[in-house]
Order: sequence, then C-alpha cells, then structure tokens
Amino acid sequence: MRRVKHIGIIACSAEGAALCYKTICNEGSQYMGEHAHPEVSLHTHSLHEYMKFINADNWNEVAELMRSSARKLVEIGAQILICPDNTIHRVFALACEGISAPWLHIAEEVATAAKCENFRKTGILGTKYLMQSEVYPEAFGKYAISYEIPEERQRTETNRIIFDELVCGVIKESSRDYLLDVIDDLKAKGCDSVVLGCTEIPLIVKPEDSRLPVLDSTRILARAALRTATE
Repeated sequence: MRRVKHIGIIACSAEGAALCYKTICNEGSQYMGEHAHPEVSLHTHSLHEYMKFINADNWNEVAELMRSSARKLVEIGAQILICPDNTIHRVFALACEGISAPWLHIAEEVATAAKCENFRKTGILGTKYLMQSEVYPEAFGKYAISYEIPEERQRTETNRIIFDELVCGVIKESSRDYLLDVIDDLKAKGCDSVVLGCTEIPLIVKPEDSRLPVLDSTRILARAALRTATE
C-alpha cells in the first residue's frame, strides 16, 4: 500500500466527479485485492463559480480555479491528478502550469482507448463548449482518428439536458431517448463509436442502449488513474 500513489480529483460538477470517485473505489480491488483502493482526495469549487467564468468566456479564471484545487490536493499529498470534467480541459495546459504532480488528460486517455479498439471515426457528445472545442480533435489527431459532432440544434438541446438536468442528478426518459437519437444520427454519419464526453452522460446513456460502442470518458479516466497509481 505504501507504494500505491495518492489520487487527487479536481472536480467541477458533483455528479460526474462522484461517478469517477466511485469507479476508482469500486474497481480498485481488481488491482489491489478485496475492498482495496488507492488513497483518494477530492476538491471542488462551486459549479456556480465555474459557470460564471465559462458563460463570460473567461477561461483564464477557469484555469485558475482548476489550479487552486490542484494546489490544495498536492499540499495534502496527492501524487496523481485527474479532472473528470471534459469541458474545462479547454484550458488543461494553462491549469497545469506550476503544478508539480503529473496530471492525466481525459481526452488523451479516451483517444488511447479508441485507438486500442481500432475505432476510426468517433462522435463527440458533451456540452456545447466541449463539442465546439479542440479538446478531442487534438487528442484524436495524434492517432489519425476522425470525428463528428452533432448539428447545432442537437448541440443546444444536449447542452440544456446536461446543465438543467444531469448536473442536478435529474434523469428523464425523454432526455435519454433524445440523446440516443443523437447517437443514431452520428452513426448515420459514419461514426463507429461515440465519446460520452460529459462526465454525467454515462448516468443516462448505458452501453447496452446505444447503437454505437461508447467511450465512457468518466470511467476511462478513473481506470487510467488506477493503473497509474498501482503500476
């Protein structure tokens, strides 16, 4: 146990961070034995604080919130950092500045998983800020994986579902059906897989319901942290 690294979680929204935390704890036994998992610490500023800056397009302050959490986690002994929020990875490089602990990048871990599965074209589902960013295109580009995002009206409604429902723990059957229809459209556009690129989407879209294989960014990141902590 003394050789296992301490994982620090920089959280943004509660539901996605909770799923990431639970995955680390529940699956730690696969690496360490019954009931075992690495030491885990989590810090989050209010989602309100993040959204205030995101809505104002002030991404430098978003990065500063991330750095603030990272510094606090490192101060209490975290040796590996992860952030189970895709959207704010827009300023990942800026947030990492001055942070001594290694920090896993969620989209890079997803891209690695996509490459291992030999996916060639992946749909990206998440907030409008994420879908319209370079977070996943840059990560996929390293492996020559192409991508597709939903059309504008679908991006708008998906974003509404995330912020009005999922981050509050609200799961509606009608919203599940809508997201599955968006995935169907991505499949019709030639995608062979879909990234659940909002950490709350795995709470509403299950792999068995999707017509495309899913890349669950929340759990992929949690498992990458487990491997890194125990290797």
